[in-house]
Amino acid sequence: MSEFTGQIEGRCLCGAVTIRIDGIHDPRPGACHCRMCQRWSGGLFLCFNAAEEAVTVEGPVTRFASASFAERAFCTACGSHLWMRDIGGAAAGYDLMPGLFDAARDWPLRSEIYTDRAMASVRLEGDHSRATRAEYESKNSHIEAD
Repeated sequence: MSEFTGQIEGRCLCGAVTIRIDGIHDPRPGACHCRMCQRWSGGLFLCFNAAEEAVTVEGPVTRFASASFAERAFCTACGSHLWMRDIGGAAAGYDLMPGLFDAARDWPLRSEIYTDRAMASVRLEGDHSRATRAEYESKNSHIEAD
């Protein structure tokens, strides 16, 4: 899938938070099965990446420092999960929840990490890149083990 150059708009469950994105390098979502993401999402965290300068957020957002390198955000009114964002590293940008965006309905899965930690009920099939916990953490030294 190639770069998406248009603008997309998403919103939380109650509509109080609106997120606009002007262009996405690769709109395909990735999946994470780490324990922190399981606790946050209830089983599987799906996200797609957008550059910080491409994202505009309006509405009541609460941010939570979930790790020394990252924050997670949710709508203050309805609690919808909005993003996970690197707050101190070279990978600055947003990992946004695809379910907030109608445009994401047809995007195929890009990648999957912590595959060896996946809950039996949410193991994924398909032709996408995969990495176990050891493989992912060996390439991302800033990650705190889950």
